[in-house]
Amino acid sequence: MPPSVADTPVFPALNATLNGAAAVLLLLGLVFIKRKNVAAHRACLLGALGVSAAFLVSYLWYHANYGSRGFEGKGWIRPVYFTILFSHTALAAAVVPLALVSARRGLRGDVERHRRVARYAWPIWMYVSVTGVVIYFMLYRLAP
Repeated sequence: MPPSVADTPVFPALNATLNGAAAVLLLLGLVFIKRKNVAAHRACLLGALGVSAAFLVSYLWYHANYGSRGFEGKGWIRPVYFTILFSHTALAAAVVPLALVSARRGLRGDVERHRRVARYAWPIWMYVSVTGVVIYFMLYRLAP
């Protein structure tokens, strides 16, 4: 029988940290492209892609080996949590192809087509990254 979720506190915190790092890199990437610093923008967005990939591997491994934890919050916070969780999960699935297409177009120098996808990919990716951290705090800190 695998250890319980409570026996492995490092993985949820690691996953939240990776989500937070992705959000910071996404924000820096936006700042850099607005300042026309393409090299720094590229480095930040590739870094965000890397930490998001690391998150996905860690998240899938953790849940495959340790299962999930139910939200124990009561009252008004419960529907808030599930609304955030549902939107986060749905958008997380949508952002993967958007981010990959955007990255491919950007790396190939197809700037106009990159911008068309990035216009949607960036805010969705940022939302998913930030809400990933929010979900961690709600699940492991607010209602442990």
